[in-house]
Amino acid sequence: MKAAVDNKVRDIKAVWFEDGKVVMIDQRRLPHELVLTRFDDYMDVREAIRNMTVRGAPSIGAAAAYAMCLAALKGCDLDKAAADVQSARPTANDLFYAVRYMLDKLSGGADPVAAADGYARLTREKCEAIGRHGAELIEDGMKLMTHCNAGALATVDVGTALAPMRFAHDQGKRFFVYASETRPRLQGMQLTAWELGQEGIDHAIIPDGASAYYMSKGVDLIIVGADRIARNGDFANKIGTMDKAIVAKHFGIPFYVAAPVSTFDFATATGADIVIEQRPEEEVTEVAGTRIAPSGSKALNPSFDVTPAGLVTGFITEKGILKPEEIDRVMG
Repeated sequence: MKAAVDNKVRDIKAVWFEDGKVVMIDQRRLPHELVLTRFDDYMDVREAIRNMTVRGAPSIGAAAAYAMCLAALKGCDLDKAAADVQSARPTANDLFYAVRYMLDKLSGGADPVAAADGYARLTREKCEAIGRHGAELIEDGMKLMTHCNAGALATVDVGTALAPMRFAHDQGKRFFVYASETRPRLQGMQLTAWELGQEGIDHAIIPDGASAYYMSKGVDLIIVGADRIARNGDFANKIGTMDKAIVAKHFGIPFYVAAPVSTFDFATATGADIVIEQRPEEEVTEVAGTRIAPSGSKALNPSFDVTPAGLVTGFITEKGILKPEEIDRVMG
């Protein structure tokens, strides 16, 4: 992704391995400052996943791969490390996929760094393919909408939902993007808008509750990411995604999900079987550490919701664009 570092625009990844340490952008500090954090213990990487220093299913997957890399380099019990890393967050399938990938590579004698770097490289290549396929859906003059952050920050580099927008923009297409703020952690406002701005893509931040209003005024295409996709096409994504899908169906707006095949969980039959992470209520009741909710009021804070497959127009994957009933084409 393009980012201003030391007053110079350069390409930078969301997470990588350098000089024996895992390096990642601290996404909690954006958009006000770009801070790089470094870890040399796999449990610290696990904590970075848990506390959302790193976010987005593919980037979480890459961070998990590098956590397993550190565990292997330090001679840790890999089965215990795998269980520790997988316990960081329950919903994103890429986390579990990456840990299984690394266990398989390491059991075969692979170099830990090469294996983890290979996983991250594959993630980028998949996102590039998603960008190429998805860009075909975008035409000059379109108004697009997205939710949460499914850009380069969430996917090591390039993005899933934002990848088609990046590729279309590079092709000279001009379009406008509504980026919903994404309460309560504000990933849409703080991360997606930051990425779109870095790329020079025209956009505006809107309150989550204004999404239906702007759809009623004219939105041509909605693209979101996903954290886990069940075998039947139901998918989990940031809370508020299902609202948009329902309204999009009402107004006849195409609704696409951009995700690599690693996000598909073929062992999970339907969305009813997806575990939804419940985040601390302070994320809702407080702003910058100051409580704004009435004393004594409780808050409920599911991090994700599950959108039924019947509301999805198609899945933009590295294998091409699939209708929900075509998912079995990428099984195995």
